[in-house]
Amino acid sequence: MALEFKLPELGENIEGGDVVSILVAVGDSVTDGQALLEIEAGKASMEIPSPAAGTITAIHVAQGDTIEVGQLAFTIDSVEPDSNPVPATAEPEPEAVVPVVEEAPVPAPEPAPAPKAAPAPVATPAPAPVPDAKAVSAAPNVRRLARELGVDIHAVEPAQAGGRISLEDVKQFAKSSMESGGGSGKASVAGAVRVEKMSGIRKATMNHMAHCWSTIPHVTQHDTADITKLEALRKHYAPRAEAAGAKLTMTAIIIKVIASALKVFPKFNCSIDPEKSEIIYKDYYNIGIAMDTPKGLLVPVIRDADQKNMVELAVELKALATKAREGKLEMSDLQGGTYTFTNLGIIGGSFFTPIVNSPEVAILGAGRGYWESSIDSDGKRFKLPLSLSYDHRIIDGADGARFLRWVVDAIEEPMLISLEG
Repeated sequence: MALEFKLPELGENIEGGDVVSILVAVGDSVTDGQALLEIEAGKASMEIPSPAAGTITAIHVAQGDTIEVGQLAFTIDSVEPDSNPVPATAEPEPEAVVPVVEEAPVPAPEPAPAPKAAPAPVATPAPAPVPDAKAVSAAPNVRRLARELGVDIHAVEPAQAGGRISLEDVKQFAKSSMESGGGSGKASVAGAVRVEKMSGIRKATMNHMAHCWSTIPHVTQHDTADITKLEALRKHYAPRAEAAGAKLTMTAIIIKVIASALKVFPKFNCSIDPEKSEIIYKDYYNIGIAMDTPKGLLVPVIRDADQKNMVELAVELKALATKAREGKLEMSDLQGGTYTFTNLGIIGGSFFTPIVNSPEVAILGAGRGYWESSIDSDGKRFKLPLSLSYDHRIIDGADGARFLRWVVDAIEEPMLISLEG
């Protein structure tokens, strides 16, 4: 029984995704629940399972395609028996009809003077073919990219013999043509350009950041924390984290500071419903950590950060970073955050304006630490630039100043976490 497998629902507000890889081939036997393809949707990668056991008879998508929920992906010859078999007495199927040229109807034809053999079937005349044109197998988005780049899709050879032309095949052809002076690349007035399709993660980031920036009135405040003492403590206790298989980073320490600060300032751990004029306070503390990955910006979430010590936070942070780097984050890893922390210190820079991650109401950013001359006996202090952005609809400037000052004090004197956090 032929089964048309269409992309199922992927999650709330997720309409589709990009095909990362096809995990089966035509002719493969599959089991019920076996992964058929991997897609990237909503910043997470997920494998789509087969709804039944059977044999793959057709694949309707290709790597690099954008596929929507409900779109046909595979045809599977199911091993399940047909529940409505054709009765033995059913009429035989008619023989295949060869298409002929359809002529306009006329009144009763004149009888032929003598019988003659029927003319050989002819096909409807087709337009003259383009010289050297050949049939190609390519998805609509691949053909569209070829048109945008000015590439003749018929001239592109798929990477795999007999396979479908992919987005990468078109890009490589355009690049080769431009480098060799073939002129197949698309040029602007200023010169040649490259067109690259956005990844699923980039599209999700684009849409979400645009929403956050356009709906939240941002205010950003800056301050600097003296982390000389904290850095010494971090190095002293680093072996304990290493014994647990992790690294005690400044990020892990600040996550603990933030979780404590949110208990002191609950307004920073809420969301708002402007239509109902309601504030939704969260009695749980899930801290999202902005991560720079090969695929783009991802924000995995450490749940119940207030209930974990710094070593536990360091272990979980390492696990999430590994999953993010390898593209193995699940949808559950990216949901449920109540506050976000972003640390650009490993890259560089000082102060910046982080964008609030809606529906959260605040985000803390850290820049690169630096040494500053001091009149103290040691002659220098280690400083950390901090930037706090918040939603001015719910958080006033004085609230922001008090929150950031508490964070700075807790970083400079960790005992404050135990006293007030």
